[in-house]
Amino acid sequence: MRLANSSLFLGFVSIASVALLWQFAVTLFPIPAYLLPSPLEIGSEMVSRFGLQATHAVVTVREILLGFGLAVLIGVPLAIAITFLPLFEKLFYPILVATQAVPKVAVAPLFLVWFGFGEAPKVAMATVIAVFPIIIDTAVGLRAIDPDMVRLAKSMRAGALKTFWKVRLPIALPSIFAGLKMAMTFAVIGAVVGEFVAGQSGLGYLIQAATGSLQTTVAFASIVLLSFIGIVLFFIVEAFERIFVPWHRSTDRLF
Repeated sequence: MRLANSSLFLGFVSIASVALLWQFAVTLFPIPAYLLPSPLEIGSEMVSRFGLQATHAVVTVREILLGFGLAVLIGVPLAIAITFLPLFEKLFYPILVATQAVPKVAVAPLFLVWFGFGEAPKVAMATVIAVFPIIIDTAVGLRAIDPDMVRLAKSMRAGALKTFWKVRLPIALPSIFAGLKMAMTFAVIGAVVGEFVAGQSGLGYLIQAATGSLQTTVAFASIVLLSFIGIVLFFIVEAFERIFVPWHRSTDRLF
């Protein structure tokens, strides 16, 4: 019963159901493989070209992790500054919102001009897309504290730094990890967008090259592998959440 009700098992069942319906549809209707290959053809392509896709996947994963890491290093301090420095919030917050309103595909060519070819523009794109949810969710979490708890900490002669580490940060951790999980998926998108524009390697580049030559099966195989990478990275962040915020996860399981 525990296995049947687990999110991992139910997720596997839903994916398997979609694959079966997909296979049934392409078998029942005369859909050309260059338009929509079947799951069996995609799986066969992934096995036959595993070495090629693994080589490109390593590049993409490195760009994702670097972009996500930079987003964390930039986003968390900015969120702290927004929370505790009202003047900084008034100056920086409109700029943050304005940058997020600009489509990232539009600025991707500028990253190519600024950073040149290589991994730098892809990492920069992943960072720019991933940093926004980290800033917003971290700031929301740090402000969600009950003022009575702050006053209680002050009554116990706790300084501002100790109050932050012992009170504010633990309460904000669920919101911070919510932003981190969203940022990880955004980092995947950012890395692929960068590879579309300035890639010479990576799964995004492979998808674009395969689509241009009507190798749809190769493109779908790369998309499936990219989705798997995104799911794995998401669950890695969630695993860290279970370690650092065990009370939040246990509380969720009660309802």
